[in-house]
Amino acid sequence: MDAHHHRQIGFTLIELLITISIVAILFGLAIPSFTEMRQNSIRRTALNDYWHAIFLARNEAIKRNSVVVLCKSIDGQTCQNTDEEWSAGWIVFDNLDHDEPAQRDSNEPVLHNYNPTRGISIRSNRDNFSFRPFAQGAVNGTIVFCDSRGSSAARAIIISHTGRPRQSTVDASNHALTCPVSVS
Repeated sequence: MDAHHHRQIGFTLIELLITISIVAILFGLAIPSFTEMRQNSIRRTALNDYWHAIFLARNEAIKRNSVVVLCKSIDGQTCQNTDEEWSAGWIVFDNLDHDEPAQRDSNEPVLHNYNPTRGISIRSNRDNFSFRPFAQGAVNGTIVFCDSRGSSAARAIIISHTGRPRQSTVDASNHALTCPVSVS
């Protein structure tokens, strides 16, 4: 009597559809988390690169007993003092002639150049930062990092008059950070 009953191994169409539906729902819930994690990672990388540039400039100014400049640069060789965006990249160089606004001359060594960061808008209230070995005086400023999430996800690096940086979610006056309308 059991010889006529053959048990089939496999899934029914309904079981397969239910499984696919559950996987699709879980995948749909996970994608926003991965997107935010990716955006946080890109923003963190840009912040860390800039943070590194500040400390490199401070340390080199002391080590060289000279003025070391951090400035916007499109080509990795010259300072760009006409555009307010830092997103195209920046350089750190030894400003041997102490010119203001700082411009890199051919005899002034580039200590490091930093590549553009895609998907991040980097704005500052200064075109460049000049670090001196001792009495700083006029190096203070705020650099704001934004992405497509806008002001709610913005972060800032605030540099004190002594050249010491700190990271913040508000500006130096404790006001909310503002971002451009669109960040590509």
